[in-house]
Amino acid sequence: MRTRLLPLLIVLMAGVLLALGFPLAVSLAAAQQQKVVIDRIDDTARFAGLAQYVTERPSGSRRLQKDERLATLEKQLVRYHDVYGIRAGVFYRNGDVMASADNFQVPEDGEGDEAFREARAGRGSHDPKQVWPWQDRRLYVASSVIRDGDVVAVVVTDSPTEKMRSETLHGWWLIGAGEAAAMLLAIGAALRLTGWVLKPVRVLDATTHDIATGRLKSRVAAAGGPPELRRLARSFNEMADHVEDVLEQQRAFVADASHQLRNPLAALLLRIELLALELPDDNEEIASVRTEGKRLAQVLDDLLDLALAEHAPADLRLTDIGELAAERVDAWRPLAQDREVELRCAGLAAATAWADPVALSSALDAVVDNALKFTPAGESVTVTVASNGSSATIVVADGGPGLTEDELERIGDRFWRSGRHQNVKGSGLGLSITRALLAAGGGSIGYAPNEPRGLRVTVTVPRTSG
Repeated sequence: MRTRLLPLLIVLMAGVLLALGFPLAVSLAAAQQQKVVIDRIDDTARFAGLAQYVTERPSGSRRLQKDERLATLEKQLVRYHDVYGIRAGVFYRNGDVMASADNFQVPEDGEGDEAFREARAGRGSHDPKQVWPWQDRRLYVASSVIRDGDVVAVVVTDSPTEKMRSETLHGWWLIGAGEAAAMLLAIGAALRLTGWVLKPVRVLDATTHDIATGRLKSRVAAAGGPPELRRLARSFNEMADHVEDVLEQQRAFVADASHQLRNPLAALLLRIELLALELPDDNEEIASVRTEGKRLAQVLDDLLDLALAEHAPADLRLTDIGELAAERVDAWRPLAQDREVELRCAGLAAATAWADPVALSSALDAVVDNALKFTPAGESVTVTVASNGSSATIVVADGGPGLTEDELERIGDRFWRSGRHQNVKGSGLGLSITRALLAAGGGSIGYAPNEPRGLRVTVTVPRTSG
């Protein structure tokens, strides 16, 4: 869950930072250019003041005075260019040069010509187009020279933009560094936040898994997190306590009922035997009653075993399941020979796993007994031991009639037996007891068809104590 929540938070925070960073970067570039434009406006206004009295060609007795003002204007323009590297010029309305530095002429087109035309119309060019750091352009600012209310000339400045673009780019780098630092802080905060929020969820998930695998004593430990999740953890613990109490009552009822019914049933069977002494030996009714009584006694014994299997904790230890499987095969071989069924052990002779030896032996006995029960004479039952990195398996494959797909889905249910096998001795609880014994130690049991016929039962136990 953290891997899904964390990218979402990071994307949202990155979007917020970008939404703030882009306008800030644009504002910074505009502010840098505006500062340059204001300086150029001040400069052009100063030159316009000098040019007010030389806007006409001097003549007569005022020629010397006019020449001195024009020379002063030209001197100021040249000095301005030498000091700041900015070309400037004063031009008549028709574009002729009044005075300029570095042979500066009015551009015939482009932004310089546009600035000249706006100033000639009396509007001034105080808002030139934005120059971005990646644009190698020059900045033109023009001001009108006004005499007696009329525009008689135009002052135009042609400024390089390298310094302005460099300062803008430097400001952008600072913004980018600030955004990166803020993003790192946001990621750190997101990691802490998601960890704080999801810690109770992880604890709850682990506890739920423990309970689902049979460790009913597991509970959600007290942890931090939002109040809602802490309240959920408390509610989960209360629910688990209630479920455990209900299951404990159910097991106790089954155990008590099966135990209490054994004595009346034993007395009933004894009276049946006494009654049978007074009847003919070949009486079919008394034989049927005796058979049903013994079957009921077997069912009670299996119910008690099932209740104990679900209740008793597993005594896990490192067990050689290869040796254990060989031992159980040897124990069942006489019965297999009596039924003319070949029982053999294959696979690994030694394989270690964590299991309760007694519970695993009982489970394996139930599976082998079931295989021998349904395997006809002349066929074989193979017990194969295998192991991989995380688990070890014991596969019992028989040569019996097998089960259909629908029957495979129901096998292992309590009291369930195939309709084709109702005449075979059994209560339908053996595989249920086996599943309970294996689940207590973290193991499992699975069923699949065997080729070319029969049933494959796979008993799986973990190889690690965790």
